[in-house]
Amino acid sequence: MNVSHSEPRFPVNGTGLGLRRSFMAEFLTESEAITNATRPDFFEIAPENWIGLGGRYARDLRQLTERYPFLCHGLSLSIGGPAPLDIDLLKRIRDFLDTHQIRAYSEHLSYTGDQGHLYDLLPIPMTREAVDYVAARVRQAQDVLGRRLILENVSTYAAPGSEMAEHEFVSEVLKAADCGLLLDVNNIFVNSINHGFNAREYLLALPAERISYVHIAGHYREAEDLRIDTHGDSVCDDVWALLDQAYAHFGVLPTLLERDFNIPPMAELLSEMQLIRRAQTQAISRAA
Repeated sequence: MNVSHSEPRFPVNGTGLGLRRSFMAEFLTESEAITNATRPDFFEIAPENWIGLGGRYARDLRQLTERYPFLCHGLSLSIGGPAPLDIDLLKRIRDFLDTHQIRAYSEHLSYTGDQGHLYDLLPIPMTREAVDYVAARVRQAQDVLGRRLILENVSTYAAPGSEMAEHEFVSEVLKAADCGLLLDVNNIFVNSINHGFNAREYLLALPAERISYVHIAGHYREAEDLRIDTHGDSVCDDVWALLDQAYAHFGVLPTLLERDFNIPPMAELLSEMQLIRRAQTQAISRAA
């Protein structure tokens, strides 16, 4: 799929938040915690959680997609899996993206099963054969979607059959597939601990021109050499520092806070999101 040169580099700008049903009513009613200073610039949702949904939730989502820019981050495409791509799912996602004028659609550079869905992100063996296989599936998906797919670097706890470093594998897939990168800073840090590599070196080796936007999240410290990507904790200092390094190297990037579990009160959640804005403002000042 050839993407138009007129397509903007970034689908959104500023600071975003992963939208959860548990707090979407607060944005519809504009609770006290939500002001012009604290309001997200964009939201992200998982399309699988909304496709085919009717009733109040569907009406509420429509109100928000008319007010805010939205991104979709998929859960079940299984882009690296052995089973054929789910073309029906891709068509339903395409229709959903069109209906709500979603700015971009991303998925995980992983797989989620074979004939059945395992509800987990499994590591792809990082080999040349896997690069070619995944890239061909990405191109097929892009043809069905009618738009560029964005792939996220994922957290892993094993690296079976790998023949290259993770940053090399990610970069090679992006190039071969001609797709975008959802840069998850937390996942780089988590994997640097779990697999013993230098997070900064990995970060700086990624292709700047492929980055579409950024995820940042918290994780759980299981042991000194094991971190679990939970999206259920506050972002730690090491991950904030890596985000600063990303801004210093690539420039300020659209960045979204993910929080899926142990969701704090809205004021606290937006306060953590404001830390992204502060990092972006400081990066702009330093560059100037």
